[in-house]
Amino acid sequence: MNGASNGSLANMDEQAIRKAYARWAPVYDLTFGLIADAGRKRAVRYMNTLPASRILEAGVGTGISLPAYRRDHEIIGIDLSPEMLKKARERVRRRGLTNVEVREMDVCALDFENDSFDVVTAMYVLTVVPDPEKAMRELARVCKPGGEVILVNHFSTEEGLRGLVEKRMARFAEDLGWRPEFPKEAVMVCDELELEQELPMKPFGLFTMLRFRKVAESPARTGGLGRVTTPEAPRMATA
Repeated sequence: MNGASNGSLANMDEQAIRKAYARWAPVYDLTFGLIADAGRKRAVRYMNTLPASRILEAGVGTGISLPAYRRDHEIIGIDLSPEMLKKARERVRRRGLTNVEVREMDVCALDFENDSFDVVTAMYVLTVVPDPEKAMRELARVCKPGGEVILVNHFSTEEGLRGLVEKRMARFAEDLGWRPEFPKEAVMVCDELELEQELPMKPFGLFTMLRFRKVAESPARTGGLGRVTTPEAPRMATA
């Protein structure tokens, strides 16, 4: 699965990201948290159809998704922002989420062994990190063969008014704390990940869920091709 170069993406400095999300932390749940709510719920609802799993949620933020997971899932949530994690820990304590642990960690340098998780998810994260390709490779590395990597993300378009707005907003990426201009090709970088489903999400298709399956061997070595199912793939709960 060969992705495009990330050279055309707006630069995102780690310190700038930390500052941006320190500003966002007090109001995140009532702003972007609401905008992104439908996609987050859809992804967790799908994960709740799976057998009891060890799940990594990269970019857990304020932990807004954590109470929605089934209690027989073991959840480890990570984030780079101490301010966001403070709110996540408060939520875990307040809701009595004994199946959840949150840690401060960089998704581009995960402190986990290879093949550590049944499911790895990153919701609204890849547009934020300084090196999306490195982050994707880390997500793939810690996922078990046969496991799933699930992304929910904004992917930009070249077309119409939306494409024009995204291009003009790109210069403000560091101030916003995310890249408005972010093509899907930026995450299609791991040969060991086969794309199983691509599903537009509310509101207005601004976000997309991608479900990848980690294969035991790279398709590049075996000559196999990744497969893509329709939005009506089995096991996906309806909105």
